[in-house]
Amino acid sequence: MCGIVGYIDYNRDSNKSILHEMTETLFHRGPDGSGLEVISTDNFQIGLGHRRLSIIDLSEGGKQPMICDDHWITFNGEIYNYKEIKSELIEKGHQFKANSDTEVILHAYQEWGIACINKFLGMFAFVLYDIKNELAYCVRDRAGVKPFFYYWKNGIFLFASELKAFHQHPKFEKEINIDAVAAFMQFGNVPGSHTIFNDCEKLQPGHYLEFNLEKKQYSTIKYWDVYDSYNKPKLKIDFEEAKTETEKILISAAEYRMVADVPIGVFLSGGYDSACLTALLQSNKTEKLKTYTIAVPEIGLNEAPYAKAVANYLGTEHKEFTCTSKDALDLIDELPYYYDEPFADSSAIPTTLVCKMAKKEVTVALSADAGDEVFAGYNRYDYMMKFGSKIKNTPSIFRKPIAGTMNLIKADSIPYFNKKYNFHNRYEKLKSLLKDASDGNLMMSLSRQFNDEELNKLFVKSIHNLTTRYTNVDLENEYYTSLSYMLAIDYQTYLVDDILQKVDRASMTASLEAREPYLDHRLIEWAAQLPDSFKYYKGEKKHILKEITHKYIPKKMMERPKMGFAIPIEKWMMNELKEKISFYLETKRIEKQGIFNHQTVNMYVSKFMNGKKEYGVKIWYLLMFQMWHEKWME
Repeated sequence: MCGIVGYIDYNRDSNKSILHEMTETLFHRGPDGSGLEVISTDNFQIGLGHRRLSIIDLSEGGKQPMICDDHWITFNGEIYNYKEIKSELIEKGHQFKANSDTEVILHAYQEWGIACINKFLGMFAFVLYDIKNELAYCVRDRAGVKPFFYYWKNGIFLFASELKAFHQHPKFEKEINIDAVAAFMQFGNVPGSHTIFNDCEKLQPGHYLEFNLEKKQYSTIKYWDVYDSYNKPKLKIDFEEAKTETEKILISAAEYRMVADVPIGVFLSGGYDSACLTALLQSNKTEKLKTYTIAVPEIGLNEAPYAKAVANYLGTEHKEFTCTSKDALDLIDELPYYYDEPFADSSAIPTTLVCKMAKKEVTVALSADAGDEVFAGYNRYDYMMKFGSKIKNTPSIFRKPIAGTMNLIKADSIPYFNKKYNFHNRYEKLKSLLKDASDGNLMMSLSRQFNDEELNKLFVKSIHNLTTRYTNVDLENEYYTSLSYMLAIDYQTYLVDDILQKVDRASMTASLEAREPYLDHRLIEWAAQLPDSFKYYKGEKKHILKEITHKYIPKKMMERPKMGFAIPIEKWMMNELKEKISFYLETKRIEKQGIFNHQTVNMYVSKFMNGKKEYGVKIWYLLMFQMWHEKWME
């Protein structure tokens, strides 16, 4: 795990000093070493920067940027199957100088060209410069575990693992994309290929960018898509056979992610995803796994007893980290720096805490993210399966008049219910679904905080909805089911834009490498073709994963409500964060900024402070944006 930065400058007025400043912003991603390389031609300069977190081949043989013949690379991530690829290349006559997976990428490119990426099993983002053919390739892994940002304007192309590196280049123009701000206010992150700045994008998962250096132009090419698996017939297979094969893939994915030359641990919450992962790994080992969990009892975040019970049963070397609410609150001021575009998932706080604690003992930690997106674990799948079909099956001749009546009656004017928590939001969502009962509208309704009407009232200027994968229609009718639709959308949106961004920044804040077995592309390619009933069975979410887990851990030990990393942001904003709300959402500040309508902001704050807790998330989103704006724009 590392940090990569660089530029392609057709103006030829960048230099190594600028590259150094860009690279040093990512010190936290790689404190074990750094490397810089500037290559000049008659037409352009290429700068490659690297911050190293040593995981595989701790020697100087793994130092980057790395050159092999006429190919340069700067690489972030891990190729877990690099030893098999290396053996294949040796048989073809390739000779290696050291033992790093970075060198394997270079030789693989020499042998197979850019098609080599189809052989890689891992998480990766890299830039490869092919001197002879005057090409540069920017590549991101299939699921999007590793981030990749790029900027292109006025003859300068910048790239980096994090946006903060761009601020160190004098030619970077940081102009806010107002439509991206609006998208952030809806989803709590800037979704898809968009970023908070104009002329700046994220390379999408499963894509690579090919830059023709002679022609000064690039194109992006998709080499992998989750829909390639969802757009196949469901397997005709019995449940026991499917369970056996799923377990095999999970074991392989987990074992590959245990390859390292440094200490490794596993995050264990006691829930099904992490318990299953830990059980599969420990069952094949005589030495004890190192497992870690975190608790903040003062705020009601305490899965430690469940995690301890699982750890004791499996026989791992387990450690609990207990933090105070002050520890959690103190992290809030750091968030705008490490999450260097607006980000509002409050679970970033405990995720960062557990990463910082684990780093004291290990350099790599396995995390159990994506179990929900692969095996159907979220509550919204319940809503879809239990209630979505009922709404869809209600004839529009009945639905639409009810929605019309609701348009005339405001939620706040309905006695008794208007005092219930979140009634206003639920009322608006129901009204929207009665108008349009499609799966797409249900998904959007469950995913966003503001509807279009609320959003337009919040902003001073006109805004437009960004194109995102929330509106993806690539699931073919022949293979369409409501569950497959939601799973595929979540895999491309919430997983990438929220979960993976959160874990990447939280782990890198602590210079810790987080690895994700459930994001092995072989697993989703297999699970996408399983019958829906294997994942969601008679109201039970993650059915097949639970059945695998019960082979190793008693069912009675595992059955408990799903907790997650819930943070009491409403309570905090009423108390400890009240002064921050007053400071960052103060009228003169909002007016000077010229982005939000100060009257709308004041209305939200007033209602929240007067007991309407359902406005808490909206206030939190505003606070997170304002704190980001102060850090990076003022």
